Amino acid sequence: MRAQRIAAAVAAGLIAVSGAAACSSGESSTSNSSDTVTVKIGTTDADQQAWTAFADKAEEEGIHLDIVKFSEYPTVNPALDEGQIEISKFQTINYQAQYNASAGKDLRIIGSGEINILGLFWKGHDSLNGIDGAEVAIPNDPSNQGRAINVLVQAGLVTLKDGAPTLTPTPADIDAAKSKVTVVPVDAAQTPNAYNEGRPAVINNNWLSRAGIDPASSVAADDPNSELAEPYINVFTVHGEDLDNETYKKLVEIWHSDEVTRALDEDSNGTAVQVERSADELNAILDKLVKEYS
Repeated sequence: MRAQRIAAAVAAGLIAVSGAAACSSGESSTSNSSDTVTVKIGTTDADQQAWTAFADKAEEEGIHLDIVKFSEYPTVNPALDEGQIEISKFQTINYQAQYNASAGKDLRIIGSGEINILGLFWKGHDSLNGIDGAEVAIPNDPSNQGRAINVLVQAGLVTLKDGAPTLTPTPADIDAAKSKVTVVPVDAAQTPNAYNEGRPAVINNNWLSRAGIDPASSVAADDPNSELAEPYINVFTVHGEDLDNETYKKLVEIWHSDEVTRALDEDSNGTAVQVERSADELNAILDKLVKEYS
C-alpha cells in the first residue's frame, strides 16, 4: 500500500467525482429496478480483476455497484466522510487509523477483505542462512516501515526495546545489541535496487511486480494470522451509523466468494490472503491504533 502522511492527505482534498452525492448514509440508493439496490463505493483498485468479479457477483445478488475510481489514497476517506460515496474498500486498518487520528474522524469498519503478505527478499538466497550482520533495506514511509520491522521481528532478526510500540515500531525502537541485522530505511521504490545490488530488502508487492521479482522467492514473510499483521488487513469502511446495513454486509460476504478470491489471487500473484474477522474485532484493532497515533 502506498503510504502518504495523512495530515497532508486531508489538505489534498477530494478528486472530482461525477454524478450526484450519495444518499443519506443510513440506506443505500436504489436504481430504477425495484429489485436492485445501487451502492456507490470508492476504491483505488477498480482496474483489478477482483473488482470486475466483485461487481459481477454483486449484480447477481441484486446489488449494482456504482464504482467511484480514485487515483490517490488521500482523497477517499474525505469523500466518504462528506457523503460523496457510501462505502469504501481500498485501505488497511492502519491507514484508516492514521486518518481518524489526524483528521479527528470516526469512520468505522464493517468487514474485512484480504491481507497482502509482506516479504523479505535476498537475491541468490533461499533461506536466512548467512544473513547475520547484514544491512536490510526497508521502506521508510510511515505505513510500511513499522510493518517491515515486524517482518524482521517475526523472522527472529530484530529485537525491539522494552516498552517499544509493538504495532508501529520505528528504527529507533530496535535494540541493536540484541538484533542480528541492522535496518536501512529507503524510499519504497528503492528497495528493489537494494535487492538487485545483493542486499536483503523488505519489498512491497507493487514494487515486486514492477521489478519482476517472484513473490514466492522471499526468504521470510509476515504471518497473516499474527497479531503483528492485523493492522494491515484491508477493510470495508463506512460511517458508524451504517454498521448494521445489511446491503453493505452482503458486499463483504461477496468479496469472500470463490469468484472474487480467485481473481484476487491472480491480481496479487498469490500474495493476497482472505481474512474473515468480525466488525467488532476489526474496530477494536482500529481503536487501539488510533490511540497510538493520537
